[in-house]
This record gives sequence, C-alpha cells and structure tokens, in this order.
Amino acid sequence: MNRAKRSAVILAAAVLLLACAFALRAAGDRTPPRIEAKIAEINKYGNLILTVGPESLTALGYEPGDMILVEIGGAGLRMPIGTSYSDVDSGEPICCYKTSTTTGTQVVVLALNGGNLAQELGVSDPDAAVTISMAAKQGYADEYELHRLTASRSNDRADYPKLSDAEYANFRAAETRGMGAGTLFRSSSPIDPALNRSAEADAALFEAQVRTVVNMADSEETMRQYADYGLTHYAACDVLALDMGTDFADADFRQKLTEGLRFIASHDGPYLIHCKEGKDRTGFAAAVLECLMGADADEVVRDYMLSYTNFYGIEPGTKAYEKIAAGNIETVLARAFGVSSIRDGNADLRALAEAYLEGCGMSRDEISLLKEKLGRDCGGLD
Repeated sequence: MNRAKRSAVILAAAVLLLACAFALRAAGDRTPPRIEAKIAEINKYGNLILTVGPESLTALGYEPGDMILVEIGGAGLRMPIGTSYSDVDSGEPICCYKTSTTTGTQVVVLALNGGNLAQELGVSDPDAAVTISMAAKQGYADEYELHRLTASRSNDRADYPKLSDAEYANFRAAETRGMGAGTLFRSSSPIDPALNRSAEADAALFEAQVRTVVNMADSEETMRQYADYGLTHYAACDVLALDMGTDFADADFRQKLTEGLRFIASHDGPYLIHCKEGKDRTGFAAAVLECLMGADADEVVRDYMLSYTNFYGIEPGTKAYEKIAAGNIETVLARAFGVSSIRDGNADLRALAEAYLEGCGMSRDEISLLKEKLGRDCGGLD
C-alpha cells in the first residue's frame, strides 16, 4: 500500500470511528462497538500495525487493561490492551498503544511479546481485515498494573542519579560461575541513539577493551548509518551485525544466534553482545551462555533481572521482580531447553544449554571451543 493510499485509509477509518464514538455517546450506550480496521504494515518482527490509532479506540471505550477479541482472517485471539510489549509475559499476545519509532506518531500494534504474531496467525497480507470487540472490560486490569511498573524507563540521564554511566547504559560483565573474568559483556546499543544511552555504552565498551561485538539488533547497513558511527570506539571492533527478530523459537533466530556464537568462538575477547535495550534478545543469549558455562538458575535470573533494575528500578524481593522473572527468562529458557522449569532440581542447565546449541546447529567441537574462549580471563588486557 503506497503512502497516499495508506493515509487516505487511515483518515477514513479515523473519521468513521469518531463518528461511531459520537453516536455511541449520544445513545448513552456504554458497550464499545465492534471495530473494523485493516493492517497498515507488517514489520520485520511480525507485529501488525493497524490503520486506526489509540485515540480513536480510546474514544470508543477501548482502554489499557481491557481484554479484547481480535479476529483476523477467520482466526480469533484474546489479548489485553497495554502500552508496552512487556505488559504481558513472554510469548503472550498484546494490543499495544505506542509511539512509532519511525514516524513518531501514536499507533496500535498487535504483537506477540518475544514472538512473531503474523507468522503465528498465518497473516501475510498487509491489507487484511481486522475486527476488534470487547471481551472483558478491564479484565486485565490487575495484571496490567503489575506489568506497568516496567513503564517507568526514562531516556534522560538526569533521572538516574544513583546509577553509574555503565549501569545507565545497562552495560555489565557476565560474572556467573565458570565465565572468564572480564570476558563477556552485555549492553544496550553503543551506536543507536534512540535510548540516549549510546555514548555511555560506547565509553564502557572502550573501558572494558572489548574487541569482538555481536550486534543482534541491526543489519550491516543500518548499523553504519547511525550518526558518527565511524567516530565510535565500537567501529574499531570486529563486529557481526545479525539483524535478529525477537521470536526465540523461530528457526531464523536460532540460525542467527548460532552464527553469532561461532563468530565469538573464532575471535578474541573481550566480547560484547547487545541488541537495542540489551534486555530481551541479549538477555536470552547471555542466559544460554551462562548456563553453558555452569551457572545455576539463581545466577542466571539475577543477571537477567539487573536490566529491569537498571531501566525500571525493579528491586529483588518485590512482587514485580518475581513476576517478571517467572514470566520472562524462566519461561523462555524452560521452553528453549524443553523442560518444565529451570528451577527443577534435576535440571542440568549446562547439559541443557549444550543440547540446545547442538539443536541450533553447533557441533560439539564448536561448543567446546566456545566454552574455552568464554572461560578465559580477559580482564586487564593491554
């Protein structure tokens, strides 16, 4: 759909929805009507951007915390309305009211947190019809309020006076059992300025003397188009750009993860893995590697949750902390490893990580070399 046609469709849909809203209020009917919309775009993550915006849906009575039924091409799926993908657990669907990172406008996005909704529903036509109806007014309110604790991230450095620059950039070493000292680091993007953390991340990268970088978020072309890329310390490293999606179970994700780990095994450390926030794709990759090197579940979860502490102030021991850990890294790792829980006393996380990487296509020799590289101490390199 070209830009002019899309704009016309969006305008017509907005006018229709607003007319319905006025009619609804005039009639005194508080039951939100069914909404007919179309898909304006299917992005690279499989998220469906609709032709209607949050203001139009809100005017009709659809608000965050509501549970809705979305029907596309004969398939129906219940999902809550929220304002962040993390308002639901990993693998769960959501209707998200958010700001587009490309246009800066408010959009309605149907997504699968950590997955590919278009693929899940078998949707490939960007003009496909979508019907939205109310399933339960504020039927997700309690869960929404709990998840909303993660909406407090700011991109203003002044809002994090207690954090070091490295912590603000979500930059840290993996210090779990078996990992070499100063060998593997993780971070938000040192080159993408969207979160206003790239300068701090790049400085921390330089301080850590990182030599090898696996960029899980960008393509080679996108990576080199960031402003002042050539002036960064990052640009002097050996960098592999993987342009990965967020669906951990997808074959493409597994193939690209394998490519990234082979890159690490064939290069010298210290190493950095990052995506955009350094939380989801990076969090999963770091967790697999920590398990591979001998970390237990407590260590893995503690390192993963540091991102939520750095970004959102979620502290250990709180209800939100336990909920987020259980609904994200614990669930995702258990699915990847094919076990009911990573906290099962009989779960050998090292063996499970090795089996997972073999299933992704790595040979035993490649895994052994990877373990050897990650087990070396790199701290204090000249």
